[in-house]
Amino acid sequence: MVLRFIFCLTLASAPILVSAGIPSCPPPDPRVFVQITRLEAARDLGNRALAGFLQQCNTAIAVRAALAIGRARKSAGVPLLLRRVTDTDVAMRGMSIYALGLIGGIPAAQPVLNALLHDRAGAVQVAALDATDRLETAHMLSVTQERQAGRRIRELLGVGDVIVRARAATALEAFHGSAFAHDVVGTLARAYAREPDSYVRWHIVWTLFRAYAKRAPVETLQAALHDRAELVRVEAVRAFGRRGDKSAIALLQPLTDDASWRVQEQTMEAIIALQGGAPTAHLKAIPAGVHTPAPEPDKFASLPALPRVPVPCCIIRGSAGSVSSAKAQRPTPDAISTTTKLDPTTIALMTGPAKGPHPRVRLVTTQGNIYLELFPEWAPLTTENFLNLTQSGYYDNNRWFRIVPDFVVQTGDPTGNGNGDAGYTIPAEENPIEQSSYVISMGMNYTDPPNAHAIRDSAGTQFYITLSPQLHLDKDFTVFGRVIGGTDVLGRLIESDKIIRAERISDSP
Repeated sequence: MVLRFIFCLTLASAPILVSAGIPSCPPPDPRVFVQITRLEAARDLGNRALAGFLQQCNTAIAVRAALAIGRARKSAGVPLLLRRVTDTDVAMRGMSIYALGLIGGIPAAQPVLNALLHDRAGAVQVAALDATDRLETAHMLSVTQERQAGRRIRELLGVGDVIVRARAATALEAFHGSAFAHDVVGTLARAYAREPDSYVRWHIVWTLFRAYAKRAPVETLQAALHDRAELVRVEAVRAFGRRGDKSAIALLQPLTDDASWRVQEQTMEAIIALQGGAPTAHLKAIPAGVHTPAPEPDKFASLPALPRVPVPCCIIRGSAGSVSSAKAQRPTPDAISTTTKLDPTTIALMTGPAKGPHPRVRLVTTQGNIYLELFPEWAPLTTENFLNLTQSGYYDNNRWFRIVPDFVVQTGDPTGNGNGDAGYTIPAEENPIEQSSYVISMGMNYTDPPNAHAIRDSAGTQFYITLSPQLHLDKDFTVFGRVIGGTDVLGRLIESDKIIRAERISDSP
């Protein structure tokens, strides 16, 4: 450990090389990313080690260090990040602002607001929207700052980029308790009426459902029920279900025969709620009348499974204690992938996977194959953990123990009851990727009611795949991949179905 620390400080304090007056930066040593991940997992700034990495000339190192500082969530990280929030490099500015949002607190508020108000780079704008959302949710903005932020976010609903417009719409969810909440509702309704892009429209209607369902204009929600985009219809159905007005059942009834299985299932759930019933917590059978998606061609069927590599054993722990042994162990930073690196210079790269190869996994299930692409650049330890468990056979024969209609399918417990794990936990790796449809995230433990909330750093082996957008999970849960094939299979799963085998296939190009 001492040698690693000395090595870390040596790299962190290395001077920028100059040749003929032109700054030159050596390529990053992969061991640097291992050291950053080790400190991040320990929630440790490393006695200024991360501060040194943050000042590196190599942007990949500095950007990764900024994210680690944010994930450490220590107030001492704020002044470190403030040195780079006005950097000439877009990726550096954006990640520093995003990291400030993770740390939170009043000292982070004004720098984040400055970026929101004045920075014109799209990558920085989406980072500032995320950070502002977190700060407003935590009540860290003053009244003046809140008004400035709300005004600017509503302006961003009219910019050219669809991702910025969509992120602006969902950021307004945090302002539901503000003095200008009524104005926000009107802004969202007008934005929906003029919005040509379905991606933005479902974000707008998601926000109306999540925060303003009882205040939203009925006319707007009725129009959304007939939107050509299925996700817009899903969110509109949710909004009517949340309003609690039984007269809406007549409006919803035609959608029980919608062409989309997701719309059908959500409509049935909304009608149950309006009739005073309990929502479906465990899908044991496909509801009568739901048109499950037909099997689609398997475009990755020809890819062979990679050989499994033996790994040490651990213990499967269930609710009644240790159950049996399984081949898996807690991941270590030394084994993480450092091939694909963060470079969030654009909106797409700030909100999605980086350029480069990504690991892929095939879940062979009783209903067909599901294909996953993982994001080690955003979630290195989570990805390593998932690949270890896959290679060890840990997920083989796991039941989908929790399927909630139009919400998630969840597995990763060999005991099959939702209480089992491998006896270890991994740190959360929050990132700017949305919990939109068909992303894969780690499940976490919760505190007890009445104020139940997710317990950070409590993930282990259980994971879920979203069936529709669940953006309220963005702040806490680690997205570490997405479904790239087999979404039709998800629509046919019920809780008696299993993962027959999880296997790694060749990485994406």
